[in-house]
Amino acid sequence: MAFIRQISSFVWTRTMTSTAPAAFNQKKRIFTLWLLATIFLAVFIFCSPLWGDDSGIHGVIETLGIGLVFAAILGRLWSILYIGARKNEELVTIGPYSMTRNPLYVFSLIGIAGIGLMFGSIILTVLLVTACTVVFYYTSLREAAFLRGKFGSVYDAYAASTPLMLPRFSAYRSAAEVTFSQKALTTTFLDCLFLLALFPIIEGVEYLQTSGYLPVFFHIP
Repeated sequence: MAFIRQISSFVWTRTMTSTAPAAFNQKKRIFTLWLLATIFLAVFIFCSPLWGDDSGIHGVIETLGIGLVFAAILGRLWSILYIGARKNEELVTIGPYSMTRNPLYVFSLIGIAGIGLMFGSIILTVLLVTACTVVFYYTSLREAAFLRGKFGSVYDAYAASTPLMLPRFSAYRSAAEVTFSQKALTTTFLDCLFLLALFPIIEGVEYLQTSGYLPVFFHIP
């Protein structure tokens, strides 16, 4: 928590010293997430969950992970229906954006937790989610600074009633009709297919480990 507060203080200082903050460069976030994914993959290939495939615990954890991945996919598609190509151009405050200012990041974290659980490790899941939470939280603060500079008091009012990350379900509100960007929805759907593709990849690595083709240096709960 102390580290999170330091990030908040740093970003707030940067915001106060800049009257017109630029939109956050999403390439930095994407690069950091790919770096974390590479580290996770390196650890994943050479370690094995403490509970093997023949364990009931492993099956329960893996099933929960698959469920979280599907929930994340549906959540991201739901969120993109509302914001579509309007990101940084309009202030969207309905649908999932009425419960949290960053539903795409929230559902991404749910999917990341699902990936960790599909591997079968609680500890690896916690470490991965924690690292990605820091990345998303920092990005959210930078994006908030940009939106505050662009929309002024309108964004301040929105921020005062809507959490930055953790959803407030009681605040949900929507509209009778919502227009969406077909291109943005298609792009998000294709991105989500990557999450589904990870399941056979994880199963394949586990098979290579149990067959002796890949060395296992340690086991992790």
